[in-house]
Amino acid sequence: MALIYIIEDDDNIREIEEFALMNAGHTVLGFSCAKDFYKKIKEDIPGLCLVDIMLPDENGNEIVRKLRKNPDTARLPIIMVTAKTTELDLVKGIENGADDYIKKPFSVMELISRVKALLRRTEPEKVNELILDGLVLNNEKHEVLIDGEQVELTFKEYELLSLLLINKGIVLNRETILEKVWGISYEGESRTLDMHVKTLRQKLLNYGNRIRTVRNVGYVIE
Repeated sequence: MALIYIIEDDDNIREIEEFALMNAGHTVLGFSCAKDFYKKIKEDIPGLCLVDIMLPDENGNEIVRKLRKNPDTARLPIIMVTAKTTELDLVKGIENGADDYIKKPFSVMELISRVKALLRRTEPEKVNELILDGLVLNNEKHEVLIDGEQVELTFKEYELLSLLLINKGIVLNRETILEKVWGISYEGESRTLDMHVKTLRQKLLNYGNRIRTVRNVGYVIE
């Protein structure tokens, strides 16, 4: 399941979208203006964004253009939500970088299916091998080696290490790690993550020091 941001100034529509996507198992944050959205996305990049075109402080097309120019969000899956229904309006949204669009009014089922389809299309292929100097994670054999010696990890420790290595050098917040590895929300579950990081560090020996704690944010492997 994904972390999804919704930028929609109509409170009723935003609440419907939030409720539907949360019921589908996603973690959802809603914003009524571009300013609040920009502030949050600097802290944590979501798995997908729903962007309304008509917003009080900035046009949705401009938001998409800015996201596509930023290397950190250039590949971010984006669905435009629009009340404009002319072919020119829809083409403009796609040309600006949106991956898909939904026309208002729309059904909850259509929203969920569009989100699901886009996430499936943009899901990165699983890398067969992840390497950090002498640390090797092999997805085909589902094993971890340190300087050629096998390290025994639990399933969750393996998934945690894989996520960190895929995002090497990128700080992942607790909410994202818990959602990706455990499929649960952050609230009240921080001890689960901390204990797994502790045991993973111990098993990785000298490479355990490469997993760095970023205070009040999360973890990164360097």
